[in-house]
Parts: sequence; C-alpha cells; structure tokens
Amino acid sequence: MGADQHLDWRNAAASTLDWWVEAGVDTLVDELPRDWLVPQERVPAAVTLAAAPAPEPEAAPGYPIDYAAFLTFRLGDTAPDAKWAAQRVGPFGDPATAKMMVLTDLPEDCDAAAGRLLSGAEGRLLARMLAAIGVAPEEVLLASVCVARPLAGRVPRESASELGALARHLIDIVQPRRLLLLGQTASRAVLGAAGGANGDCSSALNHGNAACKAVATYHPRVLLERPMCKAEAWRDLQPLIEENDA
Repeated sequence: MGADQHLDWRNAAASTLDWWVEAGVDTLVDELPRDWLVPQERVPAAVTLAAAPAPEPEAAPGYPIDYAAFLTFRLGDTAPDAKWAAQRVGPFGDPATAKMMVLTDLPEDCDAAAGRLLSGAEGRLLARMLAAIGVAPEEVLLASVCVARPLAGRVPRESASELGALARHLIDIVQPRRLLLLGQTASRAVLGAAGGANGDCSSALNHGNAACKAVATYHPRVLLERPMCKAEAWRDLQPLIEENDA
C-alpha cells in the first residue's frame, strides 16, 4: 500500500540487464539441461574433434575519411543506429583545435532536445572534471559511440561491433593527442577485449597514433550515483594532465 507506485520501468530494466552482463548471466553455457550429479562420458582417445573454423577477417569498413563527410554519413539514415530515433546527436567541438577528444557511450535522455551530448548534469560534472586537469569545454571534441539513444538506454549487442568500428574510425580521423573514454561501453568499443578497466590505456590503443595518451574512467552518470568513486576517477584523469596545462 505504501510503496512507490511510480517506477521508471525502462531504467529499472536497463539496470537489471547491465547487472546480468557484469555477472555473466548473459553467457550461454549449454543449450540443453544437464544433471550435474551424473558424470559426463569421456570422448574416446581415438576420436579427434574437428577444429572450429577460423573466423573470417573483418572487412575494411570503407567509411569516409574526411571529417565533414564522415559526420554526414554518421548522422544519416544509413547509419546502424539511425533506426533507433529520428533525432540524432553528433560530435560537438572543433577537431582542428581540440586539445582532447572525449568519447561517451550514447546520448542522454535530454540530449536530443538540447542538440548536444551531455547537456545535463552529466555534462556539468564532466566540465568540472576537465577543469581540474586544465582543459576548458571549448578545447574538447565530445563524441559518442551511438548518435541515437536506444530504447533500453544501452547499446544492443548485435550493433556493438559496427558501432565500435565507427568510433575507432572517428578517432583515426581526429588523431587526438589526448583521449578520454567515459564508461565501459566506450572503452570496449575502442579497445575491444582490452577495454573495461579504468586508468591509462594508451598501450592498448591501436590506431596508428602512438603519441595519443588514452585514459578510461567512470562515466559521469555513475559518479553522480556513486560519489565515492570520484577519488578513483581523479586518479584516472591525472595522466591526461600536460605540463602546459598544470
């Protein structure tokens, strides 16, 4: 009777799915039920199992190499996330003058109406984080793995591979001197299997830009929910401080 009846079921469902992914519940162990008390039959030594075929090499994406042309394609109707929403939010900032590139996962709920990424509380917190390392908002190119927000508020697994390729291609075009990855989705999109851990990830960045200093840290929305993580996020950011910013 006294319980809150106004639950945000979409965010609650997304949170549950995220927990399942972290806990490994999304991983299929076997298609058939098994009685774990009965030992399985061993494969006879004489039987040789056929090796699984090697995966096909991923074809070159062939995306536009010019920044303006790439944005036109990325925000167009043929992009992999175009079907999620009519309103799309592209990168914000000037790649020619930006001191740093920041990559988030997807637009927040309010971003489409505002016409820019991280337009709410998450963006205000990010601005304070960047100010702490001597970077002004106008010195940043802010981009996202997705340009449209999926209904569940998380990147669908079937789209992750192509969206990651698009994010890496954008980094190749921009060639940032410093790169900040916000959250595990952005980190894994850029770094692949090496992504997911916070801190300096420059050695895992493989985009022909050896001079780039790359760091992964908590997404601002996580820091708003868990303020106790801010001290760790500050430690993550420190490798991005340059001498002329100190």
